[in-house]
Amino acid sequence: MNYQYTHLEQEGLLHIIGPDSLKFLQGQTTCDTRRVDQHHALPGVFCTPQGRVVCDFLLCELGPDHFALRLRRDIRATSSAAFGKYIVFSKAKLDDAREDWKPLAIWGPDAAKALGEFFAEVPSERFGASFGDGFVLVQMDERGQQFECYVHSSSNQKLLERIEEVMPLGSEAEWQALLLVSAVARIEAVIVEEFVPQILNYDLTGHISFKKGCYTGQEVVARLHYLGKPKRRTYVAELPVEINCTAGTPVLDAVSNNAVGIIVNCCTLQGKTHVLVAATISGMANGLRLDASDGTVLTLGELPYLLEAG
Repeated sequence: MNYQYTHLEQEGLLHIIGPDSLKFLQGQTTCDTRRVDQHHALPGVFCTPQGRVVCDFLLCELGPDHFALRLRRDIRATSSAAFGKYIVFSKAKLDDAREDWKPLAIWGPDAAKALGEFFAEVPSERFGASFGDGFVLVQMDERGQQFECYVHSSSNQKLLERIEEVMPLGSEAEWQALLLVSAVARIEAVIVEEFVPQILNYDLTGHISFKKGCYTGQEVVARLHYLGKPKRRTYVAELPVEINCTAGTPVLDAVSNNAVGIIVNCCTLQGKTHVLVAATISGMANGLRLDASDGTVLTLGELPYLLEAG
């Protein structure tokens, strides 16, 4: 069977607990939290009042009045602090120190069938969730070949052990490469508050509800959506060699060698370097590269969604 799993060491869960949890997040984030329940997770972002992205996340329910934001581990504490400025008068509290819920990824053409051996119900739509005592399973793609699972290590240690015993072990780099191809940008520490959401294509990936009402940064995000047009967008690209680049690395126009953007996410796998790059539309048209002294131009891939005409 063609499937594998990995522990997501670079991901963490920011817990929010209390009866006002979803109400609080509704007033702070870009997603419509009224859609979140035991059967539905939801992606979103949290912005500053100036519309700059503090974090991206996947929101899911872990239990009664208990929710989690799955985000990059290196921004969990700073994201919690940013949320904390607004949560004081809500009947909810944040916890960025818990490590008792373990995030896993399972993927492959036979992933759904394999998961059926572990769970009574496997989600069948993107961001659909299966919820149970000490676990949440979320389908991450349209085809049903990519899943994330959050397991409570104390109450469900046997489930973790069984997955580790039965499933072939892949690598987190393989999972990251799949996410890069899907062109879903992730906020890492060096790019916190660097972008408005549209530059990272969050208006195209389901992270933003333009009908939900007010939230922090909403005025800026809505104005660009209805009255403006982003001058930069995010693109999928790769190099035929492994290069040690990181988020925040400048990207150059291949013709003029002027800086026209930066690397958003990057991973190396099987002799290639996979990147998401936020760049000007005009710079992208001329070709992009990382270093003016190196003639290697990034090979642009196809986005799985449409951008407006440049």
